[in-house]
Amino acid sequence: MADLQALANAVIKGNQAESVRLTKEALGEGIGPKQVLEDGLIAGMGVVGVRFKANEVYIPEVLISARAMKMAMEVLEPKLAAAGVAPLAKALVGTVQGDLHDIGKNLVVMMLKGAGFHVEDIGVDVKPDVFVEKIKASNAQIVGLSALLTTTMPAMDKTIAAIRQAGLDCKIMIGGAPVTQIYASKIGADGYAADAASAVDVAKSFLN
Repeated sequence: MADLQALANAVIKGNQAESVRLTKEALGEGIGPKQVLEDGLIAGMGVVGVRFKANEVYIPEVLISARAMKMAMEVLEPKLAAAGVAPLAKALVGTVQGDLHDIGKNLVVMMLKGAGFHVEDIGVDVKPDVFVEKIKASNAQIVGLSALLTTTMPAMDKTIAAIRQAGLDCKIMIGGAPVTQIYASKIGADGYAADAASAVDVAKSFLN
């Protein structure tokens, strides 16, 4: 019998080959793709998220685990689609206009994917009207805005204003080194995440 705990451990350790092998093995033995996703991949990334929050692992380890999950997901995604397994929600994430930093954004994208969200990464230096366009095109329910520079924080305000003005029904969360809960409240964001693991908690809170 395929061992989904071993799959979770392979993700935690960032072992790509083992993650792929165990995913294929589990599917080959007739375990449902949803169970493989939840009890194997999501369970593993969940542990990584908890450890990241507790400063027991750091960005390089999270990236390695996320890559292992990504490789396994390439095997699993067609099976999930065929079985009609829907993601938790659609999320869209980008770094705001004027800011070219992407490590934090990339971590958030990986952690959200690792928690079962469908995520569209729209890159860096994204203008407010492009956010609006992409949200309309994707019907994203959750939008994440990232900024690493104090000088680009006003672009978050402008982006939220543009999204609200367009009448789009989505929850907006923001994050990045200079960003605070006070600033998030001030500009009308629905949520604030101090780190990538917390972004998952905030996104899940929007679903309730």
